[in-house]
Amino acid sequence: MAACTAVLSAGMLSAQTANQSSAQSPYYGSVTTVQPTDGVKPLTLDEAIAMGIEHNLAMVEARLQEQSAKAQTLERLQPLLPTVTAQADSGAHQINLAALGFGNDVLKKIAPLFPDLNFSTISTVVKVNVTDAMVNYSQTLFSLPTIDRYRSAKASEQAAYFSKQSSRGLVVLTVGDAYLQALALGAQVDNARALLEADQVLLNQTVAEHQAGTAANLDELRARVQFQTQEQAVISAEVNFKKAKIALNREIGLPAEQEIQLTDTTPYADLATMNINEAKEIAYRSRQDYQGLQAQLRAAQLQRKAAKWERLPTLDFQGNYGVTGVTSGLYHGTFAAQGSLNLPLFQEAKFRGDSGVASANLTSLTQQLAALREQINQQLRDSILDVQSATELVRVAQSNVELARKELEQTTDRFQAGVDDNLPVVQAQATLASAETNLVNTTSQHNQAKLGLARNLGIVDTQYATFVHGN
Repeated sequence: MAACTAVLSAGMLSAQTANQSSAQSPYYGSVTTVQPTDGVKPLTLDEAIAMGIEHNLAMVEARLQEQSAKAQTLERLQPLLPTVTAQADSGAHQINLAALGFGNDVLKKIAPLFPDLNFSTISTVVKVNVTDAMVNYSQTLFSLPTIDRYRSAKASEQAAYFSKQSSRGLVVLTVGDAYLQALALGAQVDNARALLEADQVLLNQTVAEHQAGTAANLDELRARVQFQTQEQAVISAEVNFKKAKIALNREIGLPAEQEIQLTDTTPYADLATMNINEAKEIAYRSRQDYQGLQAQLRAAQLQRKAAKWERLPTLDFQGNYGVTGVTSGLYHGTFAAQGSLNLPLFQEAKFRGDSGVASANLTSLTQQLAALREQINQQLRDSILDVQSATELVRVAQSNVELARKELEQTTDRFQAGVDDNLPVVQAQATLASAETNLVNTTSQHNQAKLGLARNLGIVDTQYATFVHGN
């Protein structure tokens, strides 16, 4: 029974610490910028979460996406702002006056008007060096499609902000789960070592009694097998604990070789009962993914309006001011100022295509929002049930540990008194090991269930300590 318990325990621990890759999810990766330090680095849950928010790969990507959305908003704003450019040109020009309508026939007709000029000497091909410099100004004074596209970009920027905040909550959940799991595995190491010490005492006592002739050789063999089986359990628990700390380092941006010490303990605190209506009210108000999807829906509505306004006229203004003249000669100021009213008469394929794309996107987001409301409802109900069941499991596990300890004490007393052999003691130790493992696991599940509820409520990044510690 002891060997079976150890094997099952080791298998369960290995499954808990299965390596996750950032290729599967960015929440299991980080941007490692912290240099390793000598010695062991103490690490609290709060410190781990703060480092995760700063270095976790998913948060880095979310911040970059928010920056990209802000940049796209500026791009949408530019058509509504004045565009001012400056230019200067200088070059040699050869002009064919005849091609412009000033051929010899025209010169002969105007020659009588200027009797003092000899038009026969005038060439119709003129070479001149011209230099000009000017400042150009243009602006869209009124365009409903452009205005609504800018407003849509602002809504998309807000959606990117909520997406970043949603990623922040998931980072807190992921790092918190990893920290609590590592704590649970550390507790498994302590329990395994404590049982190993008890097995060592039992083995020493059995060997002494066998040598004294008061115990059978079978008792010594049984005690030795139990001791060596527990040694294997200790080795397995230590390896799993080290792997869990390496995985935690990966999520919060610490180098894999950095030794850390988890300074918090595995907490247990009851959570106040919350009904589903209260939970939904909090979630619809606080869930960042829900708010982000609402912002995306507003952006899609504005895009749909912009597609509708494409048939309306737009009002633009263009102008320039500068100087123009023959190079190294006299320069004269020049300017132009004009307004234009542009009315699209026929671009039916473009209008219908833009409208169709915008309508399809709007319908898709509307359905996604309705589906997310139902998903939130399901997630909250599941989380509440998870917390309730985990609470009951912890209470049962605590009772089992107390009963297993009493059983071990009584069987040990009977063995030491010579009433019975050491088989009941070995069985009681296996029972206690299983009960303690179950208590550690259920306590960790209880804390993870509470963090999951906080995440589904949308408040895990601000109130995780309250849910874990019960403060």
